[in-house]
Amino acid sequence: MFDISGSFSSFSAGDIEGARAFYGGTLGLETKDQMGGLLVTVPGGQTVFVYPKPNHEPATFTVLNFQVADLDAAIAQLAEVGVSLEKYPSTPEMPVDDRGVLRDPESGMGIAWFKDPAGNVLSITAG
Repeated sequence: MFDISGSFSSFSAGDIEGARAFYGGTLGLETKDQMGGLLVTVPGGQTVFVYPKPNHEPATFTVLNFQVADLDAAIAQLAEVGVSLEKYPSTPEMPVDDRGVLRDPESGMGIAWFKDPAGNVLSITAG
């Protein structure tokens, strides 16, 4: 078997400049041009590669989760920079509140979803 020295995640975007503005400007993450795409460094030092894809179609699932200490404060900060939460339908298996936030009453964990400019689903989670 080959010797694995590390790993990273990646997903596509139709507009790398838009991705740079969102991840670097709106979210304040470190970004670096790499191989025609964008290398995003997230807190903790991990990286995510956003690669250009002319016929990009956004994923129908969460591609990147950000852990935060205070979910409500993070939601407020996203709103301040113009990022809206996704509001998925509430179901018995996934009871979300009127803002679209899912909270587990037993563990205290909470999660809220939003999209990047390419339509990829991201989340903030705490608990």
